[in-house]
Formats: sequence, C-alpha cells, structure tokens
Amino acid sequence: MTPQEIFVKNYYAFAHLVEVRTGMSATAILTQAALESGWGKKVKGNNFFGIKATKSTPATDKQLFTTTEFLATDKAIFPVVIRISKHSNTLWKYVVQDWFRKYETPLDSFLDHASFFKRLPRYSKAWQVRQDPENFFREIHKAGYATAPNYAEVLIKLHKQIETIVEKEITNKLK
Repeated sequence: MTPQEIFVKNYYAFAHLVEVRTGMSATAILTQAALESGWGKKVKGNNFFGIKATKSTPATDKQLFTTTEFLATDKAIFPVVIRISKHSNTLWKYVVQDWFRKYETPLDSFLDHASFFKRLPRYSKAWQVRQDPENFFREIHKAGYATAPNYAEVLIKLHKQIETIVEKEITNKLK
C-alpha cells in the first residue's frame, strides 16, 4: 500500500463524517488535508489544514511553526521572519514562523476545518459550492485561504488522485 493510500485509509472516516454533518465534499476535505499535511507527514498538533491561530486562540491551543507565504508587500509582520525574497513582479515570498491552531485529535481538526468555512463570511461563496470540489478550491483560494499563487490548481490536480484512491480503497471495499 502506498503512503497516499494509507493516508486515505486512515483519514477518510473523518472526512466522511464531516461530509455527513455539513454537506462538504469528503474528497475535497481529504485533498486539502493531504496537501496541507504532506500526506500526514507534516502534521503538528493534529492540524491537518494549516489553520492559523487568532489573537483569541488560547495559548494552549496554538503552536509556532515555519511556513511559506506569498504576499503583495515586503512589509508584512510575522512573529519570526526567516527570509523574504522577490517571487514575481507582484509577489514577495516569505519564509516565516507563525502561530497555528493545535487540536486534541485529528477529528477535532477535520470538524474545525469545516466550521472555519461555514462561520467566516469571506468564505461564503466557497461554502455555497462545498459539494463541488473544483469550484470550492477556486473560491477558498480567491478568499485567501492560502497565499500560494497556484493553490487552487494544485488542489484540483491532487483531487483527481484522491478520488481514484477513494474509489479503489473505500468504495470498492463497500461493494
């Protein structure tokens, strides 16, 4: 079994539970979790989605770790700036340390991921298309979920792989 198949096998149940509760596509959830966590290899504090902490996040529920951001300014403020370089005519690439959410369990992370999109107004268009993975990915990218310039395209490509694994590993086993 490949690491990708193991990831899907281990976390599909969480994504499916969130889909049942919210109507959000389980394969879209798994796709984003796979990308953001490096197929589960870069999960810190059960944060599968790279959800950042806010000022109101209790200190016990947040963690500082290194991330890459692409921004239209070279004046952004982060807790720790490691490196800033020009990425393109309009973007700066930052390697920084920033505060991210920490969860007690993977399920808590998967549930908060859906809640995040449902409760924040900037994701209202994405929430409306939560059963359509490609449009969902485009809308969360437009709303600023990730700063990588090709975030939606990477997710769309990865989603095809996730769908194939789900069909092979999950759906066929239920028949």
